Amino acid sequence: MIGRHNRWVLVGLAALLCASGCDSTPRNPAVSNKGREAKGAAQPPAQPVDVAEPAPVGTFSAPALPGIDAPDASLTASLRDAYDARGASYKARTRHLDAEGKATFTNRLIRQTSPYLLQHAHNPVNWYPWSPEAFAHAQELGRPILLSVGYSTCHWCHVMEEESFEDEEIAAFINANFIAIKVDREERPDVDDVYMKAVNLLTGRGGWPMTVVMTPAQQPFFGGTYFPARDGDRGAHKGFLTILKDLSRQHRDDPEGVVARAKSLSEKMAKMSAAARPGDVPGPQVIRRAVLGLSQRFDARNGGFGRQPKFPTPVNLELLMHYWRRTEDPGALEMVTRTLDKIAAGGIHDQVGGGFHRYAVDARWLVPHFEKMLYDNAQLAMIYLSAFQATARQGYRRVVEKTLDYVLREMTHPGGGFYSATDADSANEHGEREEGWFFTWTPDELAQVLSADELALVTAHHGVTPAGNFEGRNILHVARPLAELTGELGAPVESLRARLSAAHQKLYAARGARPAPGLDDKILVSWNGLMISAMARAGLALEQPRYTDAAARAASFILEEMRGEDGRLRRSYKDGATTEQAFLDDYAFLIQGVLDLFEATGDVAWLEHALALQEQLDKLYVDASGGAYYMTASDAEALLVRQTPSYDGAQPSGNSIAAMNAMRLHELTTQERFRERAERVFAGLSAGVKARPSSASMTLCALDYYLDRPREVIIAAPSASADVSALVREVRQRRYLGNHVLVLTVDGEVNDAQARVAPFVKGKKSLKGTPRAFVCEKGRCELPVSDAAGLAAQLDGFASLFPDGGVPLLVVPE
Repeated sequence: MIGRHNRWVLVGLAALLCASGCDSTPRNPAVSNKGREAKGAAQPPAQPVDVAEPAPVGTFSAPALPGIDAPDASLTASLRDAYDARGASYKARTRHLDAEGKATFTNRLIRQTSPYLLQHAHNPVNWYPWSPEAFAHAQELGRPILLSVGYSTCHWCHVMEEESFEDEEIAAFINANFIAIKVDREERPDVDDVYMKAVNLLTGRGGWPMTVVMTPAQQPFFGGTYFPARDGDRGAHKGFLTILKDLSRQHRDDPEGVVARAKSLSEKMAKMSAAARPGDVPGPQVIRRAVLGLSQRFDARNGGFGRQPKFPTPVNLELLMHYWRRTEDPGALEMVTRTLDKIAAGGIHDQVGGGFHRYAVDARWLVPHFEKMLYDNAQLAMIYLSAFQATARQGYRRVVEKTLDYVLREMTHPGGGFYSATDADSANEHGEREEGWFFTWTPDELAQVLSADELALVTAHHGVTPAGNFEGRNILHVARPLAELTGELGAPVESLRARLSAAHQKLYAARGARPAPGLDDKILVSWNGLMISAMARAGLALEQPRYTDAAARAASFILEEMRGEDGRLRRSYKDGATTEQAFLDDYAFLIQGVLDLFEATGDVAWLEHALALQEQLDKLYVDASGGAYYMTASDAEALLVRQTPSYDGAQPSGNSIAAMNAMRLHELTTQERFRERAERVFAGLSAGVKARPSSASMTLCALDYYLDRPREVIIAAPSASADVSALVREVRQRRYLGNHVLVLTVDGEVNDAQARVAPFVKGKKSLKGTPRAFVCEKGRCELPVSDAAGLAAQLDGFASLFPDGGVPLLVVPE
């Protein structure tokens, strides 16, 4: 049993590094909570902190924030207008309510669209969004800036809000001595990346909520993550209020020293961020080194890499799939399948509703942190699809379909775009916010919903016990496979599976009556790009048009609704408004998505969109001296440093996907400039990739594509209604083909239009009304075939990654 007080979690608190001797002792690890993402480290232990359920508010109340002598009249009027514009259904998330249930405090965040910023709009803290106004005010008053960065589904952000930012004494001190800025890291990944670098330099670790104190010139001199509110809380020697007092005193008594330390740290950050001199394009040995590194960290018992907490890291599994395809090393595929099997069986997988939670706090994937992120579900759907293609295991197909169906049901905007995330916390039966309550069950709750036969099956299959496995409740997981239950329950596997599906539908309906976790309904281009890829690939491979249609609707939504007047992409959309210039990953992931749509549909318009987006990316984001891409456009706001992303972690870096896109565009268009563009990315990232290959998994997938002889597969039909499914199955369902491009063409105008952009398609036509497939490498084609067996023979085989060194054997321990 893993409960609130005995769940073991790695402690990942930032050290408190400052000149006057801030305490660097970690908080007491004996008091435990599940924690939250911290870039490789688990988060600080904590007792559960309930955040009051949003309460309805009425007429706007003047923002008489503590620590501010006289509110500005024009600001008050502006906030009143923004408040009133929210409408009667708006609910303020705060514990500060008057007798009529109206919010006591309101700050500038009420004018924002970010769900995360709006969560803090009624804190007594005088929050600013990241803006020139905030920095000008800090400069004018000579105050340091308190920067707090998080995201709407971040559990420990909620904890710090409740403990510190809702506390009137702490808010009063912040308001009187700092300029407070709140940032949604999902809307401003550039700001997050810059100051996370500072926190890592100061403390050796990072995470969210991220807490930074900096000068009005935006130079940081203190950083950390979550801090308990007061001395002694959660075993802390110094609490947040004392730390703020120390920092304020330093800034007042030794301003020159503070500025000097901030300048020194900023110079280190700039040096770290400077692009390395381009090197040679790495060879295949760097891929081998990365894979061997993964095999050494592989958890043979539970799957995944490392101990706990456990993150799925689909980028690592994608690299293993590429490696297996090019070496036939069974150990590489075994690491993938064992990991996917364990994840699918664990509590991290929503057994009832489909989809995956963010990560697991234990080694065996049982206890998740219950938030769900769009980007995780997109990447996991794609890797389960790849595993299905490689193994033909129907269980993987079911996982893909259940995941994508969850997204269509719960995470899709009426216009077609995909929402970002759902929270870990929701209200329990007492109306108190509790992490995971929505997803967990007691035996009595199950018995109220299920028939006797269904209850017996669910109890045995999902390991339900009276004591539970999570704070007295049960996280459903696969305790015993259905095959083990056939004799005990007197039914064959398929009958049990049908019964289980019916039971899950009842449980899904029953939990739908519970207060749902909060929904972050902003639409991000980059995360949508990943889900567009997942939908498009699955729609073609699984012969499910609903997924392909969903991918097309989402892509159309972005291209139509998320552009500025200049025609360039915008990062985020919510409530009819877009915010922020797009970043590298927005362009790269969307280009990948529309390329996948082109391959899934044959509609040349998607390829043309990819080319147009690529042109904008190359014009505005290229590091001319280093060769790779910057995160931000050339005309974007200048921060302390301009980052060149290269780390493939929870999401692939924009550079890795951009390199893969360039290789695909080269194969499709035959234009050498795209291959050269990929080479420049590889050269620009070469030093880092060679030094830390295990942190560049998706870059190495793109490098594998570059080092390979990718297949060009054209399936030609006599008409749009002709059945080419048997040929498509050979390419996308019955094998993991790896590096290739696919073009579905139709004789006549479709073929002509495609050939204008992809010349190798020209003349590839059906024969006497019979569809044909053409398999080519670098423009040299095999004889066309009309039957699936003939196509299979041409697709089998591969170009070895190590033709001179044999196939290295990876041994996965039992």
